[in-house]
Amino acid sequence: MATLAELRAMIDDIDVGIVDLIASRQACAARMARAKHSAGVPIRDDARRRLVLDHVFECAVESGVDPTAVQRVFELLIEMSEVRQRECQGDGNLP
Repeated sequence: MATLAELRAMIDDIDVGIVDLIASRQACAARMARAKHSAGVPIRDDARRRLVLDHVFECAVESGVDPTAVQRVFELLIEMSEVRQRECQGDGNLP
């Protein structure tokens, strides 16, 4: 059986992986901004947002994780992506 310290170290490693995945998602959002700009489509896509949220809800149910909490996490991730896309198109307020 793992000790408390070992379990905490495992969680710390998982957290680093999650941050790395968020960074990858944000990099993809930057590329998405260029693609959307070239295609002349708006940053916010409510239909796509709904598809993503429905998909992660189903994935969470299948994984035995609270699907409502997972949707809240993804709402934040989608918001972060939209902010990143606006930044890439010059509408953001961050450097």
